Amino acid sequence: MDAVRVALLREALAGTEWVRDTRRFAGTLRGSVGAHGGGLLLVGTAHYEPWHLAAHLDDEAAWSGMPELSPTLVRHRPPPGAPAHLSVGLGRLEAAGRGETLLVVAEGNAGEGLLERVHDARRGGATVLALDGTAGGGPEPVAHRDLCSLAHDALAVPDSAGLDLDTVQHLVSAAAGENGPLPGARGRRFRDRLSRLVDQLAAPPHRW
Repeated sequence: MDAVRVALLREALAGTEWVRDTRRFAGTLRGSVGAHGGGLLLVGTAHYEPWHLAAHLDDEAAWSGMPELSPTLVRHRPPPGAPAHLSVGLGRLEAAGRGETLLVVAEGNAGEGLLERVHDARRGGATVLALDGTAGGGPEPVAHRDLCSLAHDALAVPDSAGLDLDTVQHLVSAAAGENGPLPGARGRRFRDRLSRLVDQLAAPPHRW
């Protein structure tokens, strides 16, 4: 989803909480990696890898001039022979510490194994953020509550939201790359950045 489509999506969502909430969450993400000079780890679940978010954050890091937004994708089962930047396993979470930011994207149940490693990262001093797509219309899953309780900031995307988790990830990544008007950030407004990004859509493909 390019910058033009994100702008159209925001127009469609005007008057809802999603534009505000995704910008707030993106502000937390941007502020965390900016304050510590990077160290962004991105992890999904055993059944859901946030490839698109990794790619979009990588693009935003380049286009916004904020390389700290470029994430390290942590994978549950890296295949043998994968490139180095796609071979980082869950053990990296256990080594996460102060100054690093861990962004967890969970579509449904995060799983106890992942939650334990997220807890290790938080205990080591990492800032934990969560994008949580809860499943089903019944009571809130225990794993969802645990993930949100582990996170310093969380944005939940329930089935009743009318948006899917992928769409919310697009909104968050676009907002994270904005130079303004995020909390604590200054610079060009989104409309100015949008014009610049439209000129760059033909740039070489990202590394993902």
